[in-house]
Amino acid sequence: MTKFTIFLILIVIVAFLLVVVIMVQNPKGGGLSSSFGGGGTQQLGGVKKTGDFLDRSTWVLATVLIALILLANVTIPGAGGVSDSTALDTDEATTQQPVTAPVETPTTPTNDTTDSN
Repeated sequence: MTKFTIFLILIVIVAFLLVVVIMVQNPKGGGLSSSFGGGGTQQLGGVKKTGDFLDRSTWVLATVLIALILLANVTIPGAGGVSDSTALDTDEATTQQPVTAPVETPTTPTNDTTDSN
């Protein structure tokens, strides 16, 4: 497995988790935080303010996703900066001259004997 493949798998996993965390949230105050008691000051199972946890996890996952994308960009195969292009070469020995097509000569004589009278 290449580094790029590993980063690609991690990007897919983080993107899936980010979608799940965003879908759990409800913009009107409902969602997971309201099912644990509604009030932000109540504790249930040691978790205080579930909405804050979801908000922070969204930001963390988004930041991790951006970092993984940037790191994957560095490890793209063939992106080492080496160019095999000869378009910018100024050496006249490597430049090709344009090829012209051969001129066809008629094999039979043409007679312009048509009269327009």
